[in-house]
Amino acid sequence: MTANQILARLKKLSNPKNVAGMARYGINPENAYGVPLPALRAIAKEVGKDHELAAELWKSGVHEARIIAPLIEEPSRVTAKQADRWVRDFDSWDICDQCCNNLFRKTGFAHDKAAEWCARDEEFVRRAGFALIASLAVHDKTAPDSRFTPHLAAVRRAATDERKYVKKAVNWALRQIGKRNLALNKRAAAAAEEISALDSKAARWIAADALKELRSDAVQERLLQRAAKR
Repeated sequence: MTANQILARLKKLSNPKNVAGMARYGINPENAYGVPLPALRAIAKEVGKDHELAAELWKSGVHEARIIAPLIEEPSRVTAKQADRWVRDFDSWDICDQCCNNLFRKTGFAHDKAAEWCARDEEFVRRAGFALIASLAVHDKTAPDSRFTPHLAAVRRAATDERKYVKKAVNWALRQIGKRNLALNKRAAAAAEEISALDSKAARWIAADALKELRSDAVQERLLQRAAKR
């Protein structure tokens, strides 16, 4: 299947009502067809992995094509320069999160890029850094705790960023790190306590929301059970 064939298929599946709904959920409706995610995943599954095709779809600028691109991209062929190019194009939280969850976390430079992007000022680049940390915290099962302690420092530094899509990602990263194991749970909770003392509405929200989950009975019981199995 070629890029033009996929784009034609997306156009055929377009739904103006869904585009309007995207805008209500904070998704940039520009260059969007309103095709649901399950349909995009089905197309990606049909296509399979294809590095060149992923690049073509990304260059199209079509919203749904940029959701499919990371699904069909080959992680082993993605370079740090390509990741930087794509992240600079982010204009919507869903494309950001889809790229981090479906592609960037699978690269060998994921932790390094996460740290780098967290320090950037652009809203969706910084969100990408924390979204990537959150994804790594869930999926990078073999990473030692030492991989995540520097990310907690990044969380503390960005906690006063009042921008909606940044503060939500900072909170997401903090919570996911704290749900890896008991040791990181304590460190994440301690970080949240420090953040709660900052003179910032965003910081207070991030801390309160994270502590509510990290200290919940459900999370504590799950971490205790996990520790007992080791």
